[in-house]
Amino acid sequence: MLNYLWCFMILIGIGYGAFTGRLPDLTTAALDSAKEAITLAITMLGVMSFWTGMMKIAEHAGVIKKIEKLLSPFLDFLFPEIPREHKARELIATNITANIFGLGWAATPAGLKAFEELQKLNKHKERATAAMCTLLIVNISSLQLIPINIIAYRSQYGSADPSAIVGPAIFATAISTLTGVLFAKAAAMYSARVRR
Repeated sequence: MLNYLWCFMILIGIGYGAFTGRLPDLTTAALDSAKEAITLAITMLGVMSFWTGMMKIAEHAGVIKKIEKLLSPFLDFLFPEIPREHKARELIATNITANIFGLGWAATPAGLKAFEELQKLNKHKERATAAMCTLLIVNISSLQLIPINIIAYRSQYGSADPSAIVGPAIFATAISTLTGVLFAKAAAMYSARVRR
């Protein structure tokens, strides 16, 4: 569906440029945008590589295990059906930690592995469990204390104060995460009641 949407927008842009006689401007903008995209990709590759490496070091140093213990009451509340020593809990803790530091790209591999582990616990393989849905909601809403990616974007585009986004980001993601958690718990309670 998104492919059709992008194709439609590109065709509209080209059609408008041709209709108004601004095709040379369109070509220049396309080339400038391509150059800018490469520059941004290189910047973000450096940021992502650094923080993904830091998460790996933290995992090998046992920091993730300590964070899992610290997050244990939260994980027990959100994922009561996951056994305490299951690998999924560590992966979920890694995912949440990466998201808290605004490292969505570093959070994705841990999130995907957590889903694989949760699927092993799933008795009905053709549908998602409450834990899977909750993880998806928590991952998407992702409370962020330090939005590293956004700070990097703002820095790349010449912001006078790239970190000015921190306060609003904490507020917005705290609200989205709280809303997501409340929704996940309500949906799990409703699902349990329907099954009875």
